[in-house]
Amino acid sequence: MNYLIIFIRNMVIPSSLKNCFQLFCVLRIPAAGFKCTAKRGLILQSVSSDVYQNLAVEDWIHDNMNLENRQVLFLWRNSPTVVIGRHQNPWQECNLKMMRKKNIKLARRRSGGGTVYHDLGNINLTFFTSKKKYERMENLKLVVRALKALQPQLDVRATERYDLLLNGNFKISGTAAKLGRTAAYHHCTVLCSADRFFLSSVLKSPYKGINSNATPSMPALVKNLSEEDPTLTCEMVMDAVAAEYALCHQIDHHITLINPSDETVFPGINNKTKELQTWEWIYGKTPKFSISTCFNMVYNQSLLEVKVDIHVKHGRIEVCNMDLPEQWLPSAMCNELEKNLIGSKFCPNETTALASALLRICPQNYELHNKWNLLCENVMTLM
Repeated sequence: MNYLIIFIRNMVIPSSLKNCFQLFCVLRIPAAGFKCTAKRGLILQSVSSDVYQNLAVEDWIHDNMNLENRQVLFLWRNSPTVVIGRHQNPWQECNLKMMRKKNIKLARRRSGGGTVYHDLGNINLTFFTSKKKYERMENLKLVVRALKALQPQLDVRATERYDLLLNGNFKISGTAAKLGRTAAYHHCTVLCSADRFFLSSVLKSPYKGINSNATPSMPALVKNLSEEDPTLTCEMVMDAVAAEYALCHQIDHHITLINPSDETVFPGINNKTKELQTWEWIYGKTPKFSISTCFNMVYNQSLLEVKVDIHVKHGRIEVCNMDLPEQWLPSAMCNELEKNLIGSKFCPNETTALASALLRICPQNYELHNKWNLLCENVMTLM
């Protein structure tokens, strides 16, 4: 028998209870060994800062755990990431060029709502319940009570839009939710000490001319709790929320640390993580959209305007039309680029590879090659 342990803050639970936890989750039956913490609720905290792993935990709990008579609070933080809602357009919501340059991840969650920026200065709270007991406002009031327990002078309140406002004006928390057939979850952020420069920079799209029916985000003024009270840390806020949750649900205040990649606890979870990382999920689930715009190119001190009309479906180019003078670039070359872009992913990496392959079969003309490269570089700025 392998002797495995999982850690609860300030205590260690033997493998026998871990096995009970697995039975409770997978077989959906009460676990006698978990009566003290799991009868009415669980408080879990991820040891990972990987957004795809943490989103996979949400999926796993929602899909596998019996929440009819139990509630779960999941605490998690991520390394720098932009997280878009289920029905959003990343080109419309964020600065993908800056994110690629700064190695900031992009993730699409299962819930709806708007786009948010995560880093280790931001806390994510996920409240799992049965669909019948789903209640966002009660969860937000719980967070408000936890914050006021830490600092009674804080002016924090929940709004009708299910945000948390600081001083009546600054958003410190946004909300989204997923309601399944029998289970539901509500998750929200809490800005403690996030990098507000990156937050404001990456949540500003540089792309023009997008026509889309995707869900748009609602811009808001934001502020960190630490800007109001420098003594407030993420760890303090998470502990306070956990304590208030335990009090509210009359359970022991134990925070169970979990490893989201542990298949012995969460069977099949790594497949969920892999799916959330795929291009087909992150970009391919974008609702159909089009870009009608123009850009200027400078070549040999002359200015040229190029008009572009691109339609994208499932993240792939469906229609591509470029309007530029034939005397600048032979129409056959332009048509070849348009034809080959159709069906390809709307992303700079694939376009670069495609353009390089086409260039090798073009006439060996130095000036034409320069013009071709300039055109392709500008097309990629749209992506």
